[in-house]
Amino acid sequence: MEPQQRGGKLHAAVERHGKGASPFYDEVVAEVSKRTDQQGNLGKADIGALVAWKRLNASTRWMADLMQTSDATVRALTAEARKSALQDDLTLELAAAGARSALAPIPGFRVGDALASAVIYALAPGRMAVYDRRAQAGLELLGLDLASKPGRYGRYMALVDQLSKEASVEGLTLSAREIDLGLFTLGGPVA
Repeated sequence: MEPQQRGGKLHAAVERHGKGASPFYDEVVAEVSKRTDQQGNLGKADIGALVAWKRLNASTRWMADLMQTSDATVRALTAEARKSALQDDLTLELAAAGARSALAPIPGFRVGDALASAVIYALAPGRMAVYDRRAQAGLELLGLDLASKPGRYGRYMALVDQLSKEASVEGLTLSAREIDLGLFTLGGPVA
């Protein structure tokens, strides 16, 4: 797909998402983001809320390990991730990669980017975006490649930035969150 066509396709997908999704879809992540803005970090309860929002299975080994990690440790690591995500003297890709790396020591965050991206988004909702398998499928439908090797979240945010710039050329303004919602919508049916 030509770059000049992607913005319009994403914009239409964002509109479809808005029509098909519940108006309460982002309530949990908005509440967690508000607390993050006030406290500067996330705790285990916040991560549990994001697990529910992302509809992940919480009865796994990583969740048991997370529950045995001190909340102070989780808060220190998420504060470091937030600091990285908001570091505006870095490119979006580098800021996202730094935030993702900061989360890696937390149980459940060593591999995989879906929950980590939800946490990073909650830490910096004005700058970051959520990644999941549906966003991956949306990228592929737009003719963009995102390999599943280490550093994927940073590369994902570079693509989100690219898509934002392409949309701007078309006269469209799409935030990082709108782009991820568009990709999510393109990648599968609205839940």
